[in-house]
Amino acid sequence: MKITVARLQARYGATLNAEQWSALNALVGCRTEQYGETLWACTPCHRQQRFYQACGHRSCPRCQNHDTTQWLERQQQKLLPVEYFLVTFTLPRELRDLAKRHPKTVYDLMLRCVSGTLKSFGLNKRRFNAQLGMTAVLHTHSRRLDYHPHIHVAVPSGGIDTKRKQWRKLKGHYLFKAFNLARVFRARLLAALKEARLALPAKVPAKWVADCTHVGRGLPALQYLSRYLYRGVLSEKQIVSDDGERVTFAFTNSETGKTEYRTLRGETFLYLLLQHVLPKGFRRVRDYGFLHGNAKRLLKLVQWVLRAPVFTGKTQPKPTVVCSRCYAPMTIIAIIKPGHIGYG
Repeated sequence: MKITVARLQARYGATLNAEQWSALNALVGCRTEQYGETLWACTPCHRQQRFYQACGHRSCPRCQNHDTTQWLERQQQKLLPVEYFLVTFTLPRELRDLAKRHPKTVYDLMLRCVSGTLKSFGLNKRRFNAQLGMTAVLHTHSRRLDYHPHIHVAVPSGGIDTKRKQWRKLKGHYLFKAFNLARVFRARLLAALKEARLALPAKVPAKWVADCTHVGRGLPALQYLSRYLYRGVLSEKQIVSDDGERVTFAFTNSETGKTEYRTLRGETFLYLLLQHVLPKGFRRVRDYGFLHGNAKRLLKLVQWVLRAPVFTGKTQPKPTVVCSRCYAPMTIIAIIKPGHIGYG
């Protein structure tokens, strides 16, 4: 790995920022002596074991699994007994260099314009005229790990008429026309980028891409959405081989549904991963409307009106360590800081 990092420095060092180097440091040091150790003890058989600590960085595939589980549990508490849609907005290729240079500004404007577009469509839809609830997530990667900024939005098929204080249901398996969504999103984002005084490229395509898909209802729909809304850039199990020179990983072709493989030099693979590191403090998952964190009372009212089943599942704790001798759960008795041989 040290050799690969050296090659990364030589080839891509000038293009990486401090946050990306910090992320790389975390990924390389995850579960090594860099972050110290924890000492675990088994009460029944008095066995003790030491384990390296995780980095906890949000870009680390090893540290994403529990976060995904927690997100799914939080969304289950908001689940409504209605149909759901997945709406996707994609930034065109011509604006991707701009997003790389000013990620925090462009990503934030993308989320603002996406939510604003959907809100206006909900309020202006004939015989609906209601406030939508939405969960939006920014992704910057394609399945091949290429830079491909886009936003997925989960939308329940219904909304609140704030004037009459009543729930309005969207009928059928249809939300809004994707072409119209893309057109309005384009106009709003270009205006927002100009207002932010960002220099736009000479050529911006007239047609942008948006997609609106019906994904069903209930928990199966939510589980389907979780694969899109809260996933890491790449999981460890996707890495097929790493010989120190080249890395091969598997991905699913979205058009054919078949598993394909991509082989890259180690430094190029690391560079592709690091270009998806988000700016410090940036929230890529955001709720809007009656799903917003400040609208809990309103959401409770909607769930009562729709007779939504109450989520009774318990919060899943982080997986515990099991004794390798007697298989009993172990407990932490000490945290050993990096560079310390003993503990106390």
